[in-house]
Amino acid sequence: MSVNVSSGTNMKFLYAGIAIALLISVLAPFLASPDPDGLESAAGGVVDEKTLSELEGAEPFVESPMPDYSIEGQGKMGEVLAIVAGTLLVLGISFALGKAAKK
Repeated sequence: MSVNVSSGTNMKFLYAGIAIALLISVLAPFLASPDPDGLESAAGGVVDEKTLSELEGAEPFVESPMPDYSIEGQGKMGEVLAIVAGTLLVLGISFALGKAAKK
């Protein structure tokens, strides 16, 4: 049995997904925990604190355009803008890759 789904339903589903992704992007800085994430926590359990602080102080191989998911000097608004920009960038790249794969 096949289900015939209209293009309009697919577009509504797509728009709803984008809206939810942007809503999560806006709310994330206010809901995120200030505690270290799982990777930092696991590293703290494996590596001694002195080595961990040396690694954190090391220069990165490539500079991040928005380190720590924020825009410097903007506070929470900078975090919101950085996460929204990242979300839109990922959505755009996904859309472009989908179009390329369809061809």
